[in-house]
Amino acid sequence: MNILLHPTYFPSISHFVAIAQAEKITFEMEDNFQKQTNRNRTYIYSPNGIQLLNIPVKHTKDGHQKTKDIQIETDMDWQKQHFKSLEAAYRNSPFFEFFEDDIQKVYDKKHKFLMDLNFDAFEIVSKFLRMKFEYEKTSEYFHEINSGSITDLRHLVNGKKDQSVFENYTQVFDDKHGFISNLSVLDLIFNEGRFAIDYLKNQVLPI
Repeated sequence: MNILLHPTYFPSISHFVAIAQAEKITFEMEDNFQKQTNRNRTYIYSPNGIQLLNIPVKHTKDGHQKTKDIQIETDMDWQKQHFKSLEAAYRNSPFFEFFEDDIQKVYDKKHKFLMDLNFDAFEIVSKFLRMKFEYEKTSEYFHEINSGSITDLRHLVNGKKDQSVFENYTQVFDDKHGFISNLSVLDLIFNEGRFAIDYLKNQVLPI
């Protein structure tokens, strides 16, 4: 399967189910930025249930910017907030301590552009999964993909609309709130460790 995806912030499990099963991966680089999507947000399992982690970004007056040109807002210490949220959510998970130093390094960097952060997050997740994913980037934008040789999965960037449901695995707070499907892939990694990649390869992605 050849797939087309948006680069997102610590991608959802649905993103990585597709990536882990793909023969070829292409990332969309020429789209216009849209608010309230996973381009700059991800969802984790906090002690109180689902928690949104949102990266503040700078907006132009006319509102039209390509995602690759979006800059991160530097006036607030969102990195510290996000890392503390991950600690609170996953400190007691089986594998958080094995990955926290690498996660901390991502937040220690002062990324200027959102796209650079998203690719950094993708690379660190690839490292956690012990898989090197080769990918290409688009050079022009197509609203619709008519080629039968590529599966357009760009809709997965719309986190609220992505209702993918996958098999249960043990989560830190599932005794309080039950199993929550399709969070950030970090939820799977912190709870399943080296078994995460097998999980991803065995799931069925509703397309």
